[in-house]
Amino acid sequence: MIPDQEGPATPSAADKFDDEHYPAYTMGRAADMLGTTQNFLRSLDEAGLITPQRSAGGHRRYSRHQLRLAARARELVDEGTPVDAACRIIRLEDQLHEAQRLNSELHADD
Repeated sequence: MIPDQEGPATPSAADKFDDEHYPAYTMGRAADMLGTTQNFLRSLDEAGLITPQRSAGGHRRYSRHQLRLAARARELVDEGTPVDAACRIIRLEDQLHEAQRLNSELHADD
């Protein structure tokens, strides 16, 4: 089905596994995978680094991309960086990588 012509296509199970932005992990599972607490994940949400999707019951659900950001934040916090500063560092790193990617694309056409 073509999404623009017949309505949105429902992603298959395989598509969900491949989608790094699919909210597949509960808060408890995410905290276990990261070796951290649920409160730490909440603090990243409050700081605006990650905004988990919510299930129909209102429970937070995290994607693989969000877990990578949370793992980076945990590294910085473990090194002694305050949570708010860690979140700002990660946002700046992301902006730098995006700028470098765009710059590479612009110069690839030369």
